[in-house]
Amino acid sequence: MHRAVRITGSLLLAAGVLTLAWAVLVWRWQDPFTALYTHWQQGKLAHQLDREDQAFRPATTGDNLAAERRLVSADARRFQQQAKVGQAIGRIIIGRIGLKMVLVNGTDEETLKKGPGRDLRSYMPGENRLVYIAGHRTTYLAPFSHINDIRNGDYIRLEMPYATFVYRTYTHRIVPATDMAVLRSPNHEQLELQACHPRFFATHRYIVYAHLVFVRPRGMPAYEVEAAAVGIKG
Repeated sequence: MHRAVRITGSLLLAAGVLTLAWAVLVWRWQDPFTALYTHWQQGKLAHQLDREDQAFRPATTGDNLAAERRLVSADARRFQQQAKVGQAIGRIIIGRIGLKMVLVNGTDEETLKKGPGRDLRSYMPGENRLVYIAGHRTTYLAPFSHINDIRNGDYIRLEMPYATFVYRTYTHRIVPATDMAVLRSPNHEQLELQACHPRFFATHRYIVYAHLVFVRPRGMPAYEVEAAAVGIKG
């Protein structure tokens, strides 16, 4: 009897230690099992994106900056109309947090298991409106696990088949998960990154805001975007 109690106690102690170790592992880094799935999906998406890059045919080169911007917007709108849910649409690169992943189209549960996704209620980069991207913080490679480390002035790059867009962060907010106002688009290009807050909970959202500063269209000259043009300072 006493032996059975000792064995049971030892097993419970071991289970407790393992549970604590697992919690620390996920807290400090990420869930390794879901990370394997996303890593596999990212490999498939990367091949898909390479094919999209090769197949995409940009609009005719514009003869001035205004025409060039209109053509980029037209390419972005055409790409949005053709993109399917769960499809690879580009790459997101954030140097501050060491992130470089394939971006997917959509933010439903299955799509976000593949990587950070563009909310379908927002626009594609280059359409001069809101670009809203969500990502996991503790599971499925946890692309936004360190979203709170992004600082004002940091750069975020979105590489799309039709152009590369560079954004500069300027603020962040924490809002209730029920706040849908974050999806209200301004009349200019704005990037918002979203992750659950705090980690392991979904009561709030951590939102990073960035404005467009540089565009390198495919097949056309690159150009800068003045922050003052959209009324943003800093």
